Amino acid sequence: MIKKILPDLIAVLAFVLISFAYFFPADMEGRILFQHDTAAGAGAGQEAKEYYEQTGERTRWTNSLFGGMPTYQIAPSYDSTVPLQWTQKIYQLFLPTYVNLTFILMLGFYILLRVFGIPAWLAGLGGIMWAFSSYFFILISAGHIWKFITLAYIPPTIAGIVLAYRGRLLAGGILTAFFIALQIMSNHVQMSYYFLFVILFIAGAYFEDAWRNKTLPGFFKASAVLLVAALIGVAANLSNLYHTYTYSKETMRGKSELVQTGNAAKQTSSGLDRDYITNWSYGIGETWTLLVPNFKGGSSAAPLSQSETAMEKANPMYGSLYNSFPQYFGSQPWTAGPVYVGAFVLFLFVLGCFIVKGPLKWALLGATFFSIVLAWGKNFMPLTDFFIDYIPMYNKFRAVSSILVIAEFTIPLLAIFALKRVLEEPGIWKTNKKAFGISFALTAGVALLLVIAPGSLGSGFVPAQEVQMLQNAVDQQMIPANELSGILANLAEMRGALVSADALRSFIIIGIGCALLWLHSAGKLRRSLTVAGITALCLADMWTVNKRYLHDDQFVPRSIRTETFTKTKTDELILQDKAPDYRVLNFATDAFNENNTSYWHKNIGGYHAAKLRRYQELIERHISPEMQAAYQAIAAAGGEMDSVDASKFRVLNMLNTKYFIFPAGQQGQTVPILNPYANGNAWFVKNVQYVNNANEEIDALKTILPTETAVVDARFKDVLKGTAEAYKDSLSSIRLTSYEPNRLVYETDNAGDGIAVFSEIYYPDGWQVTIDGQPTGLGRADYVLRTLYVPAGKHTIEMRFDPKSLHVTESIAYGALALLVIGVAAVVLIARKKAAQD
Repeated sequence: MIKKILPDLIAVLAFVLISFAYFFPADMEGRILFQHDTAAGAGAGQEAKEYYEQTGERTRWTNSLFGGMPTYQIAPSYDSTVPLQWTQKIYQLFLPTYVNLTFILMLGFYILLRVFGIPAWLAGLGGIMWAFSSYFFILISAGHIWKFITLAYIPPTIAGIVLAYRGRLLAGGILTAFFIALQIMSNHVQMSYYFLFVILFIAGAYFEDAWRNKTLPGFFKASAVLLVAALIGVAANLSNLYHTYTYSKETMRGKSELVQTGNAAKQTSSGLDRDYITNWSYGIGETWTLLVPNFKGGSSAAPLSQSETAMEKANPMYGSLYNSFPQYFGSQPWTAGPVYVGAFVLFLFVLGCFIVKGPLKWALLGATFFSIVLAWGKNFMPLTDFFIDYIPMYNKFRAVSSILVIAEFTIPLLAIFALKRVLEEPGIWKTNKKAFGISFALTAGVALLLVIAPGSLGSGFVPAQEVQMLQNAVDQQMIPANELSGILANLAEMRGALVSADALRSFIIIGIGCALLWLHSAGKLRRSLTVAGITALCLADMWTVNKRYLHDDQFVPRSIRTETFTKTKTDELILQDKAPDYRVLNFATDAFNENNTSYWHKNIGGYHAAKLRRYQELIERHISPEMQAAYQAIAAAGGEMDSVDASKFRVLNMLNTKYFIFPAGQQGQTVPILNPYANGNAWFVKNVQYVNNANEEIDALKTILPTETAVVDARFKDVLKGTAEAYKDSLSSIRLTSYEPNRLVYETDNAGDGIAVFSEIYYPDGWQVTIDGQPTGLGRADYVLRTLYVPAGKHTIEMRFDPKSLHVTESIAYGALALLVIGVAAVVLIARKKAAQD
């Protein structure tokens, strides 16, 4: 038994060692990456984290950013996923952070190749080819860990599908269900969605094979098993999926109720406009980065001055400029680096297009082409428009360039199939000389062309926006007009040198790889040494490229995580206010691009990719203009709020913005400013102004006084019992007596029936509201706030965020997990029985 699995154990050990080696010495020293997204996530989730530590319960609502929002996409943890989380740790061998990431990436692809019948030594090479594609290390560098882990579980998911179509129904179904469950738990639906297309291509290949061999009943049987497996995997994560789905309809990914004009009218049925969806589109020519990583210069974050190759061509006259120009010169707004799959890997893929036979080859080739052209996005709008308009869910996702992950999967897979055939049939070199020649010409030949003429396949080395920037500098007399042409020519020469150097590198790598294959075919190099040589070649190639974008200098001491959120003197002064619930607006930072404020306070601003759409619209129409007006007014008054006109920021007051944080001095110091005009936690109003649509509702905020009049959509008229004029006098009061992020308790006192408005963000699903213990309806007022009809007298109002749907989905998830356990037990029992018979 041990002898049989020894090659697999060796491969797993090799993956562990390679993973530790890449992150050495940071992994040994306990250093971490701490990027903007990482910090933002920690800040956004702090209130929920503290609540869990204090109570042992999870809150599904937080008030720490954007006035309040569900935590479904901030801290998506559910009790039903705990068993999966422990299983995941076992699968990852309890390896340390970062080391575990590259390990599971290699292991997953290895499992897939073993299911395809690829020998362990070749499957190990395949795992390296897939895992060391540059995009994955760029994801780690950027902090997109959910996306990374989701991608790591996709190859073993497809392994289960292949196993089922090969007749191993139970094992294939269990493997598919298990990795679908892990994949969805990793919470990046976009990546899972993209790979549905790959699965369709592969299923199509097996359908064709079944059609040809007249085994369609077996195909449909396997498909039925896989459908059940998929349902189990999905059901195990139903809490996350369902609540993400319902939440998405209320976010920027949902359709706006506003009637838009101009550019805003480009909105798709998903709510995202086309420009937003396609803003990050891979350039058509930029696709050559698959072969030559620096075909478009590399990273936007790296200035030209950091490249020795580029600076060798720099004109000393313009040396001061090169810190201002990035190495990247493609058409994307910004990029952390290119998608590079390995030069020799790409050669093998092209070779596989000629020498690999069968429908699976065509499926992989079709998926590759599909991935590349869709990644072009706005550069190939006919196809992109078709998918946005007619393919379900495609318009829910932005950054279409990321669909290149499909090509990153299919290219090494077909490359390994090709390499397997070359190694098993040494004579294939002679019988397929034309295939080898064309493959060499399309890869090494193109690389050599770029060495000689680096601009031959591109559209220039200086983008239009840089030319315009330089022209503006000339117009402002910052640069002499007679030097502009020289600067442009030197920029082109420097960036051309980057392309040429990397093209030569790719040419040499392909040459070495082909030499190893030729030596093997000539009988001068054993198969094992050939594979070892190709492994070393591919690993060295891709490792060194990845180190450009994820290297040891980026890792910082773990203490930086705490230091990032060090409490300032301003924070301490604000936190002396022990009122249970008020909001803070930070003028000293980019208020909507940071969560440091959210770490300590209930923040008007914040940073999250999926904020509530209505709040975003409030930001655009009211909050941002009011911030500018408030800042100018408060600054002009020297911070003396008594002389500030509060009508300039009525919406901020309506949101109970009790403190402003203002910059003070040049060293990053800040001061807190108490806003005496904040409306408080809740208030009664005299009038209710019913409106017929969202435009009327949001526009009315320009004219009403929120403490006197509530603007309410007519759809909530019944909730407020049709009240248009409500009772309010000087003794009317509403007082917040208890605060938890997911539970608010108020005491009210009013001589007549009244309409109460709460400075809390309205969300349609999950808030259970009672008055004196009796359920009542909750309405929306002032575009984003909550409102209630409150009978005369003294009452206790409780608002609790406890979605009934959560209890249903959790029960279903536990049932799915039970089925998964039963299935695993069945596989183990069958395997033992078979072993006993043998």
